[in-house]
Amino acid sequence: MFGLGIWDIVILVSIILVLLGVGIYFLNRWAGKRQAQQSDMVAQHKQTMSIYIIDKKKDKITNANFPKAITDQMPRMSKLMKMPLVKAKIGPQIMTLIADASVFDALPVKKTVTVELAGAYIVSMKGQKTKMEMEAMRKNRRKGASEAEAPKKWHENLLDRFRR
Repeated sequence: MFGLGIWDIVILVSIILVLLGVGIYFLNRWAGKRQAQQSDMVAQHKQTMSIYIIDKKKDKITNANFPKAITDQMPRMSKLMKMPLVKAKIGPQIMTLIADASVFDALPVKKTVTVELAGAYIVSMKGQKTKMEMEAMRKNRRKGASEAEAPKKWHENLLDRFRR
């Protein structure tokens, strides 16, 4: 019909893949620069505070009681995604905060925790271990217990009998 051979199709598909790869490369570079700027901004504005965590959940930002100015500044994709939200008491105020994904799992509910805040964003938690650190400690404890309970070799048992 169009007179396209198999090699024409292969060349066309390879050109499309190369163009797609180049586009993704430049998009990734742009996103990396933007993320670096944002992390610098967060590092400049973070403060250490003690907060009482009332509740935590993953929900859309539009369902949280953020001011209209904050929800208008959020990108469209962020409004559609579920984000880790923490309802906390900071001094006399009860506020809804956005938590970093790695910190969200480790935050205890109904307890006072010292955290680093950058505006309405919980950057990190002080004095408590993250979920990954707790799992690593559990694995190390299991390894230590299994080594202590390891059966002795037959010659060690024989030597223990003669030492008595």
